[in-house]
Amino acid sequence: MSSLRLLFRAIVLLLCLTLARAAVAQQLPWPQRMADAAMRRWPQGRIAEAGQPWKWNYELATLLDGIDAVWYSTADGAYFRYTKQSVDALVLPDGSIPTYDASASSLDNIALGRELLLLYRVTKNPRYYKAATLLRRQLAAQPRNAAGGFWHKEIYPGQMWLDGLYMAEPFYAEYASVFHEPQDFAEITRQFTLMETRARDPKTGLLYHAWDESRKQQWADKATGDSRIFWARGMGWYLMALADTLPYYPKNDPESAQGRAQLIAIFNREAEAVARVQDARTGLWYQVLDKPGAPGNYFESSAACMFVYALQKGVRLGYLPTKYEANAARGWQGILTHFVALGSDGSVNLTGTVKAVGLGGTPYRDGSYGYYVHAPVGSNDPKGVGAFLLAATEMESAPEAAEMRGETVLMDAWFNSQQRKNAAGQSEFFHYKWNDFTNDGYSLLGHIFESHGATLGTLYAAPTEKNLRRAQYYIIASPDNPAKNPNPHYATPQDGTQIAAWVRHGGILVMLENDPANADIEHFNSIADRFGIHFNAVLSHHVVDPNLAPGYIPVKADGELFHAPHTLYMKDTCTISAAAPALSLVTDRGVTVIATVKYGKGTVLAVVDPWLYNEYTDGRKRPPVEDNFAAGKELVRWLIEQHRLQTGGTR
Repeated sequence: MSSLRLLFRAIVLLLCLTLARAAVAQQLPWPQRMADAAMRRWPQGRIAEAGQPWKWNYELATLLDGIDAVWYSTADGAYFRYTKQSVDALVLPDGSIPTYDASASSLDNIALGRELLLLYRVTKNPRYYKAATLLRRQLAAQPRNAAGGFWHKEIYPGQMWLDGLYMAEPFYAEYASVFHEPQDFAEITRQFTLMETRARDPKTGLLYHAWDESRKQQWADKATGDSRIFWARGMGWYLMALADTLPYYPKNDPESAQGRAQLIAIFNREAEAVARVQDARTGLWYQVLDKPGAPGNYFESSAACMFVYALQKGVRLGYLPTKYEANAARGWQGILTHFVALGSDGSVNLTGTVKAVGLGGTPYRDGSYGYYVHAPVGSNDPKGVGAFLLAATEMESAPEAAEMRGETVLMDAWFNSQQRKNAAGQSEFFHYKWNDFTNDGYSLLGHIFESHGATLGTLYAAPTEKNLRRAQYYIIASPDNPAKNPNPHYATPQDGTQIAAWVRHGGILVMLENDPANADIEHFNSIADRFGIHFNAVLSHHVVDPNLAPGYIPVKADGELFHAPHTLYMKDTCTISAAAPALSLVTDRGVTVIATVKYGKGTVLAVVDPWLYNEYTDGRKRPPVEDNFAAGKELVRWLIEQHRLQTGGTR
């Protein structure tokens, strides 16, 4: 064969492979398509332009916030690894951050702390905790104006900017939640309420970009101290900050509850203001929000993404009324129509993002209308891409986001009440808990429920009918035995009576057992036996690494529980004996692994293993052969359907 023919065949093959990759990419949902493009564009998170120093910065933080959202929604470990590699390039093993300057007192430097908390919660590596404490110490020493508001930076004395709320408060709230500092929520509330009080325009309800307490800046109104422009991305930062901070507020602390209510009220006021200035034709928002059609004004992409994300998330979590779903949907369609450009190779690009806007400084930025509309605009800005990823993940789950609105999924912390010390030396509950991001936790399962609009709760007391009354779903996973907890709370017949009464009135009970070496079976059967389900204290599906095959359980499509084929992974399990009216839903190698029963108005689901824990759902451990995450989505869907059947299809 001639060299020319070989070259021709090579070119054809390369073209076919390129087209095939592009076709596969175009079949992916928007979150993965944009995330994959971002990871190719910025390997290891290096968003700095060629020749520029690489340092700790808020733009990377925004990009990684979006990458994290894609990881949560897909359980593809590649996205987590990207976040980890990006942060590890900036944080030394001892937890120091060479390119972070605490003396600058810049709130921008706080934003990347959320990635430190994520990495700590997943890996428990003290490196990330030590780094996060550096940022927390900055907040403790952050200069404040006379009203108690954080200065945006050391070089901007007395000034509060809308941007700063997103940079600091979600990290501050998550840190307070993880490390048990509930007193900090009063301070967090103060920052939001102070900014709204000082910067809100009574006519439009919109917030000015910044407030100067001294009223000395050229850009500041001499009477109010406010800047003169309603900047779209500034409002976007503020709304995203509310959406991302509120979930960390303790629900059972009276003082925090008051602050939470204040923030929800602010969220509603500002959502209404933003919705009023949404363009009716395109669904987008102008760079200067209140001046549509003014000379030089234009639609801006990052703000649109931020508004779509905040509005849809606010609705999904119950902070905002459902009417804002329509605003989010129109905005999302506008983003796809006006700002998403596809390359010939299948790449995805985001256009129309203003690069940077600020006030004061050198050269001086006067905050005029002309300054805002002449700020440079470009494509594939990390801030815009990060906001797009956040919006895309919310909109991807939007069709199902209302299915469990107002419903609570309660996780047991009584029968499984194991505790450990965190990096701060505090005791924390772990092992099959919503807030446990490690291999042992259920954070990914919790995310599936939350994507349907559910509220997650944890029951630390015995499951009386009264304690269960606030929940529609109750999950008990791997009840403690002495090997796991020296002081286990064994299930009693009285517990069985209380739980059965709750199920009879419409509750959905999920029992996830384990093998005899790792969980109590004998006492737990005092609950299970009431429903005709008995867990057998035998070892099944025993796995000895590296041979994982005994843990694989193939299930076919179109079953009662699973409508698509899956390979489940259940490692070291017990088995189930089901007596009528209980039914076997899934069997493997001659034994029942999943059973169910209708009981009064309620339903019970029993599984031989707590198989939906993060180690086998979040995609980090290895390229998975199993697809527990996808199967977990179907299981959640089935549970929702059972509840609907019991309530006659009503909510």
